[in-house]
Amino acid sequence: MKLKTIAVASTLVLVASAGAGWLALDKETRGFLAAFPTNRDVLFWKESQRDAAFRAMDRLPVLAKHRVVAAGGTPSALPPGPPLQLALDVDAYMQGQRNAALVVLHKGQVRLERYGLDFDAAGRWTSFSVAKSLTATLVGAAVRQGHIGSMDDKVSQYVQELKGSAYDDVTLRQLLTMTSGVQWNEDYSDPNSDVARFNNHKPEAGMDATVSYLRQLPRAAPAGTRWLYSTGETNLVGILLARAVQKPLADYLSETIWKPVGMEQQATWILNKTGQEISGCCIQAATRDMARFGQFILGGALVNGQPVLPDGWLQDATTKRVGINQPGSGYGYQWWTFDDGTYMARGIFGQGIFIDPQRQLVIASNANWAGGARDAVAAPARAAFYRAVQQAVDQEAQGANRS
Repeated sequence: MKLKTIAVASTLVLVASAGAGWLALDKETRGFLAAFPTNRDVLFWKESQRDAAFRAMDRLPVLAKHRVVAAGGTPSALPPGPPLQLALDVDAYMQGQRNAALVVLHKGQVRLERYGLDFDAAGRWTSFSVAKSLTATLVGAAVRQGHIGSMDDKVSQYVQELKGSAYDDVTLRQLLTMTSGVQWNEDYSDPNSDVARFNNHKPEAGMDATVSYLRQLPRAAPAGTRWLYSTGETNLVGILLARAVQKPLADYLSETIWKPVGMEQQATWILNKTGQEISGCCIQAATRDMARFGQFILGGALVNGQPVLPDGWLQDATTKRVGINQPGSGYGYQWWTFDDGTYMARGIFGQGIFIDPQRQLVIASNANWAGGARDAVAAPARAAFYRAVQQAVDQEAQGANRS
């Protein structure tokens, strides 16, 4: 009992050092306070620490710097539909995934909504790499608005500090498709990988932390010839984008998508050491609002009937631009694509937005997979769940046609 008391007291001291962070914690989140991690090594937190942190990443003393993505006053409707009749046990699926939230939209109606891990619709869960797809969408908006001249502009045109580096001749299109050819290691289990070391990098004086790390990396292949997943490069896209639009990404996301699309809750976006939104990660948002984002994309990225993205952008973004050495799969502009026309935003530990245009389906989910960042059991189980939802919708349609 004494050890537990000491642990809680120590955590309270850490939270107090973050100023008003403790006051911002809701009643539910305060119940997880004792498990809050006290280091930035997200990939190596224990399961209990992840359970606590993923619902409050913007309020952790070690990660508390963030900007608010303001919502508007009137949320867009998510009307209830008839309960989806699935040929599987949803509760067992939720437990196996360690799902915090699951929202299934069909034709804009909520057909299934469940919560777990003591999370609920009022909470905000971290996105991890689901944020990549939002960042790419903002790039498209910036191109349409004229802030970015072309997808084939050189990165160093916008980020001057990269001149002379391996990124000097890399284009924005190559960044979005992760074909820069620059060396990078995204092994989540390796503490010496780039994705792990990146968090602890000490930036050069007066330079953004992302730029400081990436500009030292060597070239491994000619630009445009090889696909390699790199969170660092999406973070670089965010630097380029913020400079192009001349405002923080949180503000640009708010005015371009969050407010006009009608998100229900404000979101937050975690900042790096030098005050830039971590654009490859870490948007804290309600799961219903992530479902709304999926519905916005499914509907053609329109606001009041007007396109947010350039003509043809969404088609290019959500279909295979490059192969990833997985049969039936590919990569677009920060979207994972499938040859059957479906696509998804995907984040480690089980975060996702799956979109099926043919069936008018959006499935948003948040989780803390027991098997870690890339769970070899949970990932295929999630894919099987997507197929079960598709089959249920198809059977409904067949039944309607027969009647």
